[in-house]
Amino acid sequence: MSPSAPLRLLSTLVLLEQREGKLLPASLNAVSAAAKLGGPVTALAAGNGAKSVAEEAAKVKGLEKVLVVEDGAYDKGLAENYAPLVIENVKKDGFSHVIAAHSAFGKNIMPRVAALLDLQQVSDIIAIENEDTFVRPIYAGNAIATVQSSDPIKILTIRGTAFPAAETAGGSASISEGADPRAPCATEWVSEDLTKSDRPDLGTAARVVSGGRGLKSKEEFDRLIPPLADALGAAVGASRAAVDSGFADNSLQVGQTGKVVAPQLYLCAGISGAIQHLAGMKDSKVIAAINKDADAPIFQVADVGLVGDLFEKVPELTEKLKKL
Repeated sequence: MSPSAPLRLLSTLVLLEQREGKLLPASLNAVSAAAKLGGPVTALAAGNGAKSVAEEAAKVKGLEKVLVVEDGAYDKGLAENYAPLVIENVKKDGFSHVIAAHSAFGKNIMPRVAALLDLQQVSDIIAIENEDTFVRPIYAGNAIATVQSSDPIKILTIRGTAFPAAETAGGSASISEGADPRAPCATEWVSEDLTKSDRPDLGTAARVVSGGRGLKSKEEFDRLIPPLADALGAAVGASRAAVDSGFADNSLQVGQTGKVVAPQLYLCAGISGAIQHLAGMKDSKVIAAINKDADAPIFQVADVGLVGDLFEKVPELTEKLKKL
């Protein structure tokens, strides 16, 4: 901390993501990251059902306190009113750090929090060295930067796959009312159209099967990739090229501008391995690739590679897996 910065006791506020009164897994990774900073960790839950989220979060190991703001205005995480809510609680309790997952939720709210406080956000952190020094990827993950912040309040987003999920049992955090500024919001939530699926969530799945432009059409993508994913009990993913071509929904995109995943197994077919895609999956424990081009960049990072026609190899693999 710079000599000019006011001294603050180390304490961290974690923003909890919730949907319909259920705590989302990304929040557990954020709690784990906050614990590495040292000092007490407080969580903030806001929206309809925030009390049930708080009760769930109170059992999470590493949390000392949970602030609750039961107000439907915060349900959708609109930055225009959620950021003032965060700032109100930061100023009230004097937090030195504010952490959220580097998810759509965190990426929407935290930059506005930083701007309103006139601070520099540190984004997509993959390691915490100490209370003011952080490690983050740059240039689509081709280089790693160590960043030291001298700001009096550190505004941080963390890459969920870089931190283990905090344990959901063994905690005994207290629950109290958070400050609600009821800031006016010029933005109105109109609607959302969610894709329903019984498959594991892409961001947290232990196994992921992804398809790329090599599948040539949405019909072929739907014919080959979901059955293989189901045979493995895996989530379905896609490259940006496949999404841009209309083969798959945007919510399935893996890569620098999509979701960053690190499953136990990442199996991809028809994906050449552009740098932007590798940035979203190269931390996977085992990477397997199917591609007809033996020189495709994906084979440089794959643990297992199969050179062949995916229209033959994927159905063959699917059938063999179903027999296991």
